[in-house]
Amino acid sequence: MEQLTVTAILKPKEGCEGDVKRVLHEVLIGSREEEGCIQYDVHQSVEDTTFVIYEVWENQDAVESHINSAHYEKYRNEIADLITNREVYKMKKLD
Repeated sequence: MEQLTVTAILKPKEGCEGDVKRVLHEVLIGSREEEGCIQYDVHQSVEDTTFVIYEVWENQDAVESHINSAHYEKYRNEIADLITNREVYKMKKLD
């Protein structure tokens, strides 16, 4: 199976940027420790409050394992009330 890259773009509700940053830091720590995680980085825009998560996984099984992990479920539950929009893109690398 091939590597997968996941990019998530999150727009926090006004005044929730600090809470979003805290939740994203927690999921970053747990995700980087997962088997199959090649890269997991969180970025914050210098132009507005947008956050971007950039992930690289060994394969689809690793992504599925991540989605089913306790720290990911905690992240999804906590982030839901803190954001106005969330876009997720699962991609494969073109050679």
